Amino acid sequence: MEQVSLYQAKARLSELVREALQGEEVIISRNGKPAVRLVPVDQPNIERELGFYSGKIDISDDFDEPLEDFEEYQ
Repeated sequence: MEQVSLYQAKARLSELVREALQGEEVIISRNGKPAVRLVPVDQPNIERELGFYSGKIDISDDFDEPLEDFEEYQ
C-alpha cells in the first residue's frame, strides 16, 4: 500500500494509476489524513452471444417503404 499526498498525486497521477491497475492499493491523503483510495474499476467480462434475439423479432418485408402519410413531403 502506497500513501501519497494530494500534491504528490497531482504530479504522479499517471504512475499511480499504472500502479493501481497492477493491483497495488494507492491511498491519497489530504492534510496528512487518508482521503481516497485509488483502485481500478471492475469491468465485468460479459461475453456477447450472437443471435440472442433470433426468432424473437419479426420485421415486415415493407419496413423501409415510405409511409403513405408522408407522400406529400417527398
